[in-house]
Amino acid sequence: MEEQGISIVNNLKAAIEAILFAAGHPVKYERIADVLGISVKDVKALTEHLAEVYADEENGSGLMLLNYEESGTCQLCTKEQYAPYIREALGIRKGGNLSPSSLEVLAIVAYNQPVTRSFIDQVRGTDSSYATTSLIDKELIEACGTLDAPGRPKLYRTTEKFLRVFGLTSLEELPVAEHLVMPEDAKELTEEQIAEAAENAAEKPTEE
Repeated sequence: MEEQGISIVNNLKAAIEAILFAAGHPVKYERIADVLGISVKDVKALTEHLAEVYADEENGSGLMLLNYEESGTCQLCTKEQYAPYIREALGIRKGGNLSPSSLEVLAIVAYNQPVTRSFIDQVRGTDSSYATTSLIDKELIEACGTLDAPGRPKLYRTTEKFLRVFGLTSLEELPVAEHLVMPEDAKELTEEQIAEAAENAAEKPTEE
């Protein structure tokens, strides 16, 4: 009976792997649960175990499994160190990498979100309209509401695609970067307003 139980679990894990591999994009836990006839809780437990297996260096796999708790999805991805081989094998051009200015804007948004573009400009000391627009087009950041201030400036946050691109499952996994936190003068001007707007945005997200 025990061996039969192990066989069932292994078959379920194999089925999840097959689904995620074929999908090539995040799949909802609920969808997998419906297909396999198990609970969402069981799907989460199985995907978390698979993620640990892929993360084990001794496993020698070029894949990793990412779980996104906030959206209730998971995805099978390739590990970053194998990107050069994938690009060469599939004839993918290396172009499309983020420019230094885009990386700066993305980092500011990631560590201080939600933020306005004027805040981004203030931190960088230069106009950031082009880089911000580029990141929106690449779906790495998105509008998530407006600030309760003159002109009702838009607030921006990172997207789930941002997490996927950088191999993160949540913003809590971002490395510590003290030099990217809000300047004191900006905090005094907008901290309470941004906090209130962030709560509103979480309840009623908007699209660009």
